[in-house]
Amino acid sequence: MEEYSREPCPHRIVDDCGGAFAMGCIGGGVFQGLKGFRNAPQGFGRRVAGGVAAMKAKSPVIAGNFAAWGAVFSICDCSLVQLRKKEDPWNSIISGAVTGGVLASRNGVAAMAGSAIIGGVLLSMIEGVGILFTRISADQFRNPTPPSVNEAAAGFGDLDSSSGFGFSGGQQANVTS
Repeated sequence: MEEYSREPCPHRIVDDCGGAFAMGCIGGGVFQGLKGFRNAPQGFGRRVAGGVAAMKAKSPVIAGNFAAWGAVFSICDCSLVQLRKKEDPWNSIISGAVTGGVLASRNGVAAMAGSAIIGGVLLSMIEGVGILFTRISADQFRNPTPPSVNEAAAGFGDLDSSSGFGFSGGQQANVTS
């Protein structure tokens, strides 16, 4: 429900796959660059060369793995939206579990079950935090409750005896000049 700015389902698959690829490429590049820098021989030039070599060797693999995860997740998510006819956090949670199981299918049933559980738990935590932040921000921007009739009329005399113009209507003073 909170994802109003997302693409419609056929385009969402390509969008999520590309976004996951970019995230894996950048994040994997940084991580592998630091790892290669740390594991290279002494000397700044050798360490930089080791970091760059590690980035070039491992970043495309990590990016491809992320893209595969994003594509399978989006396909499952779009399929669930079509089947269930609604878009809610359960679609993402189930899609995470299915994606974990599908991507671990070559390693056997036990690995599939473990990866499916981990995928479902991770996505439920992500969705839970998203719902929490949505509720916190919604409370922050909620309009204050309007004042009651008695609070609105405060300072203008009794509501029953008011003439409606801000003057008390009970006792009228005789003004004689």
